[in-house]
Amino acid sequence: QVPLVESGGGSVQAGGSVRLSCAASAYMYSGYCIGWFRQNPAKEREGVAAIDTRDSSTYYADSLKGRFTISPDYAKSSVDLQMNNLKTEDTAVYYCAVRSRGCGLAAQRLFSNWGQGTQVTVSS
Repeated sequence: QVPLVESGGGSVQAGGSVRLSCAASAYMYSGYCIGWFRQNPAKEREGVAAIDTRDSSTYYADSLKGRFTISPDYAKSSVDLQMNNLKTEDTAVYYCAVRSRGCGLAAQRLFSNWGQGTQVTVSS
């Protein structure tokens, strides 16, 4: 099992954009579901977005639809998360993980090979 590696985090002002990448070469071509999650100290870890690499179906947290977009980049062998119009409440450590059966954000326990995470800080 190969752990995933997140990159692209940083500090940004509210209203700005950040693009995160999840290096996932071991999983993108093998029919896995790849998901992005986030956690800040005040909340439990929550699902952000996921993509089923078998058919490119995407899943989003309802509260984030329209601002966040998950997409595969086969040239880089990564799954990217484009985050626009960022708000201070988006501040968190963002993680990616994989799931071998099914896809979606409801069952985090089915995800594995979690990366170390990348910090995104949004200031007002």
